[in-house]
Amino acid sequence: MTTAKMEQMDVLRVELAILRQQHRDLDNAIEALHEQNSTDMLVLKRLKKQKLAIKDQITELADRITPDITA
Repeated sequence: MTTAKMEQMDVLRVELAILRQQHRDLDNAIEALHEQNSTDMLVLKRLKKQKLAIKDQITELADRITPDITA
């Protein structure tokens, strides 16, 4: 593996870690809104949609980092 390829993989791993943290932060925010009885359903729906979009990005990046190896 070339140095440029290794650096690219390192960048992808950092991006993946950032996305996972954002996903956890959104999860915590959604949970906090659920604990409040006066939650704004529109805000809650937007946060959930954003969380799903980040989950899709996480899956895509994880697939790029770990190639599918068939035996």
